[in-house]
Amino acid sequence: MAVSSAKNLRSKTAAAKGKAYGAAMDEDREALDLAADWADISQGLRKDLGHQLHSQWIKPIQLGTICKESGTLDLFLPTEFSANWVADRFSDRLSLAWKIARPDLRQVRISVHPGRRQLPELRLGNGGEPRPPANDGTRFGRDTGSGALGGDEFGGLGQGTIGLDPSLTFVTFVTGSANVLACNAAQRMAATETPQFSPLYLKAATGQGKTHLLHAIGHSYLGAHPRARIFYCSAERFMVEFVQALRQNQMIEFKARLRGFDLLLVDDIQFIIGKASAQEELLYTIDALLAEGKRLVFAADRAPQALDGVEPRLLSRLSMGLVADIQPADIELRRSILEHRLARFSPAEVPADVIEFLARTINRNVRELVGGLNKLIAYAQLTGQEVSLQLAEEQLTDILSANRRRITIDEIQRTVCQFYCVDRTEMSSKRRARSVVRPRQVAMYLAKVLTPRSYPEIGRKFGGRDHSTVIHAVRLIEDLRQRDADMDGDVRSLLRQLES
Repeated sequence: MAVSSAKNLRSKTAAAKGKAYGAAMDEDREALDLAADWADISQGLRKDLGHQLHSQWIKPIQLGTICKESGTLDLFLPTEFSANWVADRFSDRLSLAWKIARPDLRQVRISVHPGRRQLPELRLGNGGEPRPPANDGTRFGRDTGSGALGGDEFGGLGQGTIGLDPSLTFVTFVTGSANVLACNAAQRMAATETPQFSPLYLKAATGQGKTHLLHAIGHSYLGAHPRARIFYCSAERFMVEFVQALRQNQMIEFKARLRGFDLLLVDDIQFIIGKASAQEELLYTIDALLAEGKRLVFAADRAPQALDGVEPRLLSRLSMGLVADIQPADIELRRSILEHRLARFSPAEVPADVIEFLARTINRNVRELVGGLNKLIAYAQLTGQEVSLQLAEEQLTDILSANRRRITIDEIQRTVCQFYCVDRTEMSSKRRARSVVRPRQVAMYLAKVLTPRSYPEIGRKFGGRDHSTVIHAVRLIEDLRQRDADMDGDVRSLLRQLES
């Protein structure tokens, strides 16, 4: 009987262990499935909200578990403020996305992570303790000395170089005539010598490189001043931190911490429009930092004078240094950016005609240009296909259609005739003189390159010519561009005129 009881006990113990092991395996699988779903949802939100909002509010979210009984998923954030902010503004989007991914889910609950660290007591002056270097891997919220105030108290203000993208440096910034002034000014601002101007104001449309230069200044300045304290944020984030400090009655700490930085980098300053109290605080901060010889860099999508709703005193501070304009990248710069990107980061073989096609077609901004190249290479590698012009046209339809300006054949003919000093009627005439034929062939070539028209359609616009005539003209100009530098220069000049 004793032996039988022992066997039964061992059998029950083994069964219990097997059951526990199975439950653990199920939990692991569930955690992996949740992580995979969150990766897809997070990527979708990044596309909808943009990189900046996603990095600030969505990326810090930590997954909890799903309660099987209530169908509730817990999402955790590090601070009460960030949890409230995400719940107020993104809870509907998050709930919808999760319910699409998991139809059995009934509720998404956003709260503070239960194991978050308690905030330390703020101390504004403890003698002469040195400040920690900005890249020491610690948060300023710890016991770090004079002016080194907590980075968690106001949702992240004062997080040192944590906000700097390591890939955005001067080494990876490609210069051309459109951005050389801004790049040189940025390098001067980051140098060891005291700059001749401060603040530096970078003005550029979306995706032209102003944010890249802000990050590059931060990295370069830190290299020259390893113990420097650097603050990078968007104007929107500045507003959030300001409002939170105001509500928590912690403005003294906020001001002291903000003015303790050696380099202040503020992006998208246009979003501070209309916020009178925040504008006033930024104005006083600029004055305080300039008085101490600190460096300030601002970036916006418009010139200081074009910022509506900004107090005149703040406008004068923003424009008192150097306003450096970044123009839209021309085709030469776009081509250089693609070649630089391939040389540094990609082992893929991308034919020259594909590079030329992307540089010529994706002309709205540099971010879309590099994104298009990345998408094309990734698709080719994942599917085992070779990168080709046909693949680019098939896979980049959305980007290409968004960038294409509707250039007409009439516009091409008019521009070519002005360039070669030829009468417009010669585009449709039967004359065979070389001074007429060559401009006509160039116009046919450009019509094929810049418009979606077929060879027969182009032929009809040139006096009812046969499609074979158009094919001959296109191939001839392509060949001449390879052999004749003057012809290549003419075509490039015409492309710039038509695409501008």
